[in-house]
Amino acid sequence: MNTKDKWNLKHLDRITQLKEPQPNPRLKKLASYFKEGGTALDIACGLGGNSLFLAGMNNQVEAIDISDVAINYVQEQAAKDNLRVQPRVTDLTDLDTLNWPNNPFDFIVMSYYLDRSLFPIVKDVLKDGGYFFMETYYQSPYIEEQGVSDQYKLKSNELLTEFGDWKVLYFEENEQEGWQSIFCQKR
Repeated sequence: MNTKDKWNLKHLDRITQLKEPQPNPRLKKLASYFKEGGTALDIACGLGGNSLFLAGMNNQVEAIDISDVAINYVQEQAAKDNLRVQPRVTDLTDLDTLNWPNNPFDFIVMSYYLDRSLFPIVKDVLKDGGYFFMETYYQSPYIEEQGVSDQYKLKSNELLTEFGDWKVLYFEENEQEGWQSIFCQKR
């Protein structure tokens, strides 16, 4: 089964269990940093909880994901709530298709997706003074099995190392639950 089909099946299953897409709880707590009327990019948006949340704060959001099931769902939810979300099916492993002009986004969000080759792109397409939020699995010494290969998990403090030259406003490494989160501002 190819990657797109795998994610389409996962999202179809999630849609049947979902009442309403929810944003990441840590992103939601940081909402005061997201000025209204900005431009946002939600990388690997899934069913769009973060995208819809940011759009609900009067931001223009570009939501990208490999799953057309997820993108169609996000498009339906955005239309239903009259939100400014532009969902787009995008294979993030094909970097040649990611052709944004330099610095178009005020905010970039990446939640539970890890492709380290995207870090330079994030740094390039985020405006100076813009904000980046990322959260995903990491190699916690207390969790043996998360159902995720180590290649898709961050190493301890990896996001701090990668974005250490930015202004770090929030960082957490949750060893008990096995996730790492950063919220930082590009200088």
